[in-house]
Amino acid sequence: MTDSDQRKALREAIMNGSAYRLAHEDVEFLAQDDLRPLRLQLELLKPEHELREQGIGSTVVVFGSARVVSHEEARAGLADFEARMAAGQSDPLQARDLATARRQLAHARYYEEARRFTHLVSSRFQQEERRDFVVVTGGGPGIMEAANKGAYFGKSPSVGLNIQLPHEQSANAYQDISQTFQHFFARKVMFVKFAAAYVVMPGGFGTLDELFEALTLVQTGKIAHIPIILVGSSFWSGLADWVKASLIGEGMISPGDIDLLHITDKPEEVLEAIFSHYENRGFMPSQAEREIQLSL
Repeated sequence: MTDSDQRKALREAIMNGSAYRLAHEDVEFLAQDDLRPLRLQLELLKPEHELREQGIGSTVVVFGSARVVSHEEARAGLADFEARMAAGQSDPLQARDLATARRQLAHARYYEEARRFTHLVSSRFQQEERRDFVVVTGGGPGIMEAANKGAYFGKSPSVGLNIQLPHEQSANAYQDISQTFQHFFARKVMFVKFAAAYVVMPGGFGTLDELFEALTLVQTGKIAHIPIILVGSSFWSGLADWVKASLIGEGMISPGDIDLLHITDKPEEVLEAIFSHYENRGFMPSQAEREIQLSL
């Protein structure tokens, strides 16, 4: 190798090395532990910029189980199971599988209710220069898919705030604006940042986490008093009874805190509860509420 070739090889090695890369282009550098605050800042800034560029003024955040499926999928699953039973393809877990298939069919109504509500709200409150009550979900399957689907076929954007998980969450196909987060914290902030209401369908730990997070933020005055609406009285009544008996009964929260929850069953009733809340105050947060959110 000639001296010229050696110098050229060395120069290429330098230019291709990580030390030569611009800081914002060096993924390995940005992934270091002590740069976590910077990554969090970027995760907060990027989706907020996107929502503001889309003219979104306020959002309705919908939570619920990723395991709920549509009537069509539930019926197909039950029919497939019954066909296997008829063909004699049984196993020791047959009774449990049958119960699961029947439960999915029973829960499929929540999928339809989420889809119908978000289509209603997405079609009613869009202005030329401002989009209010834009539907936001966690971007995944189940109730999230149903809610995004209703909004997607309405008049406003359908927003999904997806999260990277060890077992990859699959994004549903009904998102006009789809953001991805690595940190739950940044994602939670974006759920709250523009929220005019939380609508909570039946769900598991993740749904309960978001529900009690919102209740805590409203109770402590860290965000404005937004409607927090639980859909499905048969599912949520036990939780409400426990809150009254154990939390209020034992003096863990104030008696008036139960009023932060509104339980209903029909999509139209959810819409009415949101309207009633904002009828006399308007959609925009007050100056005091904006200042409070700066410390969120």
